[in-house]
Amino acid sequence: MGKALVVYGSTTGNTESVAGVVAKTLEGEGLEVVLKDVAGVKPEGLADGYDLVVFGCSTWGDEDIELQEDFIPVYDALDAAGLSDRKVAVFGCGDSSYPHFCGAVDAIMEKASELGARVVDLPFKVDGSPDEAEAQAWAKSIL
Repeated sequence: MGKALVVYGSTTGNTESVAGVVAKTLEGEGLEVVLKDVAGVKPEGLADGYDLVVFGCSTWGDEDIELQEDFIPVYDALDAAGLSDRKVAVFGCGDSSYPHFCGAVDAIMEKASELGARVVDLPFKVDGSPDEAEAQAWAKSIL
């Protein structure tokens, strides 16, 4: 059995909801899953001991891509997380009426890839309210 870490940053609760569905789905597929709010984690060694790391972050901002506030310190120090050669997947919630729809997802994926992570599957970008069935399908696809 593999071990997965799901780390999320949520302001309105949508990203937290998706993180819970993803964690529960991965557990149902036989993984041991640890679910953490990004506000309570330190980036140093974050990925140690995990086969899969899943990041969830909402996006804010009209002019610039703004990550969810609690996620910023982890993003800024992501190089200390130990992502090299680790499987990483990213999801996020946003609003497609903004110019940078789920831009935080793209930023996290790009940075993880630059740090040597093996980014798996396509990101999961949620427009507005999350759909549980879509989140479950995406979680199964990242295995």
